Amino acid sequence: MIEYELHAVEPRGFARAGLLRTPHGDVRTPAFMPVGTYGAVKALTPGELVACGARMILGNTYHLYLRPGHETVRALGGLHRFASWDGAILTDSGGFQIFSLASFRDVGEEGVVFRSHLDGSTHRLTPELSIGIQEALGSDVMMALDVCPALPSSKEEIAAAVSRTVRWAQRCLDHRSGGQALFGIVQGGTHEDLRAESAGLTTALPFDGFAIGGVSVGESREEIDRIVAFTAPRLPREKARYLMGVGTPRDLLAGIAAGIDMFDCVMPTRNARNGTLFTWAGPVSIKRREFAEDPRPLDDRCGCDACRNFSRAYLRHLFQSKEILSMRLNTIHNVHFYQELMRRAREAIVAGRFAGWAASVLPGLERAAADPEA
Repeated sequence: MIEYELHAVEPRGFARAGLLRTPHGDVRTPAFMPVGTYGAVKALTPGELVACGARMILGNTYHLYLRPGHETVRALGGLHRFASWDGAILTDSGGFQIFSLASFRDVGEEGVVFRSHLDGSTHRLTPELSIGIQEALGSDVMMALDVCPALPSSKEEIAAAVSRTVRWAQRCLDHRSGGQALFGIVQGGTHEDLRAESAGLTTALPFDGFAIGGVSVGESREEIDRIVAFTAPRLPREKARYLMGVGTPRDLLAGIAAGIDMFDCVMPTRNARNGTLFTWAGPVSIKRREFAEDPRPLDDRCGCDACRNFSRAYLRHLFQSKEILSMRLNTIHNVHFYQELMRRAREAIVAGRFAGWAASVLPGLERAAADPEA
């Protein structure tokens, strides 16, 4: 099981710093979890993740269920041993991937029938099976199966998703058999009344932590900020709060300001593979021709392996040459950058100066990158 300790809250604000104690080590919050879709964060070894500062990663239940199969992972000692990762792991419920990837899906009260994006085979995911898969994987934190409607959806559809998500949440709790932590998920789209209803019903259940789901699924940045700021204070102060699937460095700071403790997103790893690197002076497209003879490090304020040992010219050369090392070094940098962003945010919260610090770094983080050139 896990325990959450609240250590500091920003004066006249909601930003908070704490500690999530898990069976596989302590995780200081706010924390960003790199996404390990198939039990691996793309391009990185577990040792490199640790060197970047990561202490908790996310595994995808949907993908691991389909390949190699949760019973295979169980037989091989669980996901920690299978992936040689001795830090904490959170597994999602599989629901979001079904709604975003499956070629066909039919949602009913019992669960979701879907066709695999791999081979078209038909499967049924229920709240009970989702928990069974996650228990087989052996994650430190499991997520309850929820209904995540894409936007735009009618308010009636979103209200129905809220009601079903709460019913499924109770079934997940009833089926849990081991000592793994289980988080409930608040839905409600961009409707504050539905978010308040979902938060009230979900937090009345004995979950170990709570997540805000159904954001960054088609709404504007302003709507995301509004809903996160509205919902986060409605989650229990004494338990961890998780914002699912968000996002840019700017989005993370906005979430922290609202009182969020945990984040995940594919953005740092996906953007790295596409040649976009995050720096304190804004995103850099390493594809640009201007870097072809640039001897400077990517970011002279960064201590990652890529910035300490290689030039912009070399990173551009690797990318243009389609070298595997390009993906690895770019990913090391972006994952390190996100972890460093969290570390500095924690320090600022503890020092009681988060709002001022965030305001000072945000203009640099949001500096628009020029269009890449071939």
